Amino acid sequence: MEILKVNPLSPKDLEELGLSWHMDTDNTSYVSDEIIEVTEQEAQDYYNATNELYDMYIEAGQYVIDNRLFFELGIPFNLIEAIEMSWAEEVHWHLYGRFDLAGGIDGKPIKLLEFNADTPTMVYESAIIQWAMLKKNGFDESLQFNNLYEALGDNFKRMITLGDDISNFGAIYEGWKILFSSIQGSEEEENTVRLLEVIAKEAGFKTDFCYAHEAHLDESLGLSYAEENFEFWFKLIPWESIATDEPEMATLITAMIRNKNTIFLNPAYTLMFQSKRMLKILWDLFPNHTLLLETSFEPLANKKQVKKHAFGREGESVSILDNAGNALIVKEGNYGNYPEVYQEFVDLNTYNNSFYQANVFYAYEACALGFRKGGEILDNLSKFVSHKIK
Repeated sequence: MEILKVNPLSPKDLEELGLSWHMDTDNTSYVSDEIIEVTEQEAQDYYNATNELYDMYIEAGQYVIDNRLFFELGIPFNLIEAIEMSWAEEVHWHLYGRFDLAGGIDGKPIKLLEFNADTPTMVYESAIIQWAMLKKNGFDESLQFNNLYEALGDNFKRMITLGDDISNFGAIYEGWKILFSSIQGSEEEENTVRLLEVIAKEAGFKTDFCYAHEAHLDESLGLSYAEENFEFWFKLIPWESIATDEPEMATLITAMIRNKNTIFLNPAYTLMFQSKRMLKILWDLFPNHTLLLETSFEPLANKKQVKKHAFGREGESVSILDNAGNALIVKEGNYGNYPEVYQEFVDLNTYNNSFYQANVFYAYEACALGFRKGGEILDNLSKFVSHKIK
């Protein structure tokens, strides 16, 4: 790996850019003072791999629905109907997701680790901070695989055109409105949602923001806030959290989808993609595919492997096991009640005893590369690392 040590963005720089969560709990900067150099071919390979993986997820999603494998994915029963309805109608448009990948540098093959399809973080960092890092250090800020901001704007328009041609967006747009919401109390989530609102507004939508508890959902009348109705609700609340923590909301949302008065972003069907148990379905459908790692619902025989759970974030409830199934590294967490999945272990890119994981955003197509740096299991103390193309 080729890594440049660069001048870091100061706390003032980051706050002026809207990144208020720039310090980790150990009092170190969340944004690394490094830039990873990748070749044009490596960037192209990340692009191609991510597009192919998304197509594979679409095929796997149809397989899950056709064979009713929701229980196998650990999906709560009270969202199954919402998933099926959102999958059946194209108006439920997948806005964006983020693939986590191993390899891709120094000739190492790209391997899928998981797909954060529902509520992916790192939008701000990928779209804004990487550009600022290059500019701060005198590099051409266009030398990145990174058009996330523009891709999101175009994909908002595709929610109306329902296709790759967005040139006629203005002709068919009827003033539909999007309400953006996050949970009160998280600056990171709120600023991420507010950035998405800015992008949607620039794309031409009428928008507003409120905290999730302030939005009014009605089975018959749809979504409203401050006496105004909205056709779309972007809510940065994981679907599985709605199912388990807010079952009445899950029932209400299902009724609203059935009555076709509100479209939810990201759609309910992204919960299938979000489940790490989908990795086993992919392996069944595409055995020995070069982008996949062997994955099973049962421990793998005689292989170093990673034990995960169907849902989880920030490396919680993840273990690395040796060939005999003994735990080498364990990260405790709050997701152990979800069913397990076992994925073949693969080395991450390494440099000076640190591990680097590639992250590629997908919004209609692969659109932005970034990296995270940390230990063998990346957790909430991992650092965001920018990149540039040589």
